[in-house]
Amino acid sequence: MLRGKDLETDGFSAERRDQQFTVLKAAQTEVLNLKHWHQFLSAIVGAGFRSSEMISSRNALLYAYAFYLIGRLRCGVPEHQLQRLVGRWFFFASLTGRYTSSPESVMDSDLNRIGALTDASAFASVLEGAMTSELTNDYWAITLPAALESSSARSPELFAYLAAQNRLSAPVLFSHKKISDLLDPSVKATKKPLERHHLFPRAWPESRGETDLKVINQQANFALLEWPENIAISDDPPGEYVPKLRERFASGEWQRMHELHALPEAWESLGYGDFLSARRQLMAGIIRRGFAGL
Repeated sequence: MLRGKDLETDGFSAERRDQQFTVLKAAQTEVLNLKHWHQFLSAIVGAGFRSSEMISSRNALLYAYAFYLIGRLRCGVPEHQLQRLVGRWFFFASLTGRYTSSPESVMDSDLNRIGALTDASAFASVLEGAMTSELTNDYWAITLPAALESSSARSPELFAYLAAQNRLSAPVLFSHKKISDLLDPSVKATKKPLERHHLFPRAWPESRGETDLKVINQQANFALLEWPENIAISDDPPGEYVPKLRERFASGEWQRMHELHALPEAWESLGYGDFLSARRQLMAGIIRRGFAGL
């Protein structure tokens, strides 16, 4: 294109080359506009992704920025609507790994859907339609819980779960502080305020014959705790530490905490396999709630 090629005739001309460089220069000015970039980042933070550590796909982030610019500059989407729409799109694209496999081809297909659009409502309708077609009831009930069987500490499903907890103002487990406050990148400390904690410590499933670390370290067996609490619990099984911690909280606080941490009722008494299965379903439900609230 920058060589001045005419896609209809396959011919080249200096005049067309100059035209394309003019278009590129104007586009570059908008892309590098810090006001646009900061407003876009505001949409990402508003979707629950509070720091760069929660971004599992740079492609999803950069392509979401492209949609933000198209929505704002070409389609005239009002900023308050665009913030919500782009936040939802990034949440969706990150969660589903939309740009993980053949990202350029997928993005080309997405751009073709909006290529001729100059209307705000049509632009929003195309993006919402793409999300709706993929985030079906089967996705939430079957595909996502299955994906949560991962033991990765940096999976898109895990980051979507944390983003949803941020959106829902979830407290840190066994704490009165909010997860969103302690995940704030502006909080600087010599030690991270939150740590990932095995709800069933490694020794517990191992003592019952489970030796597969992918099962022991499954995402459903982890929750974020303040580091002093994590140290205090150490390797105690939940049947021992949960009743002690329960005394610190009012009934409503305890119930809400368990709900927003996707913990099944009386989870500390469940068999390990039953606990993992039940919690994966509940975690998927939290992610769905967080997305639906955007």
